Amino acid sequence: MCFISTLAVSAVAAAAQSPYDQCGGMNYAGPTNCPAGPYYAQCYPGTPAATPKPTSSSSSSSSAVTVPPITTTTKASTTKAPTTVLSSSTGASSPTPTTLQSGWYWIRAVATPNFHNYLQGAAQPTAPASSSLTALISSATSAGQFNIVSGQLVWNRGNTQYYLHVENAADKTQRALRTWFEPAPAANPYGAFAFQGDTLTWSAPDLARPNQAAWLVCGDVKELFVNTGAYLYNTPAGCADQTVGLSSIFLLLLFVSIVAALVILVSSIYACL
Repeated sequence: MCFISTLAVSAVAAAAQSPYDQCGGMNYAGPTNCPAGPYYAQCYPGTPAATPKPTSSSSSSSSAVTVPPITTTTKASTTKAPTTVLSSSTGASSPTPTTLQSGWYWIRAVATPNFHNYLQGAAQPTAPASSSLTALISSATSAGQFNIVSGQLVWNRGNTQYYLHVENAADKTQRALRTWFEPAPAANPYGAFAFQGDTLTWSAPDLARPNQAAWLVCGDVKELFVNTGAYLYNTPAGCADQTVGLSSIFLLLLFVSIVAALVILVSSIYACL
């Protein structure tokens, strides 16, 4: 008698693309099935622009959102970066460099007007300290690679890892909370990050938010803020409502693993005949 694991069958059922994520288009090789419910496609005129070459971080004007001064504390936390690499797909919207460290992921915006811009950090006048890098949603040519470790959003920068911090405002009705990166071991002391499916969320026990996946991208340099209010309601001037999540390349790798599981399942069935 043969026993066949149902793990591969369950994996196949999950091959549909996540809501609001890419499911087709030029140079796209990921999942093309949508979950149950309505969907639409959108066409862009003209030819796709060439991906710009990597450039150094540029300075620009600060965000239009005004927030109080930020006070931070330090807590020790370290994580060792893996060395195995996986090749990604390439295309006009793919991050650069096109090598994704094993166990790390690109995080990108999934709503207009910042669709296909990626999470990263850069030195800006709004940063709270000289060692801080302001969190931005910007070009794929400088996309960071991230993972969540014990509630911390960790940015893998090779020999140095950075933690995403969230402003702990005295006024809990403040609509936008600033975010920035600090080098290890300065872990974020306020709130915790998590992935819900492929969506990045942040929560704090002393702050009630209507939507823990709601973010704001503000100003010319596209700074990332926590949105403490309702999504798409009374959006602050100079900002755009945004959700951010794992890049579709992660979903592509998941799809590949699902196909591999299906092959194992079929092989097991033939072995039982």
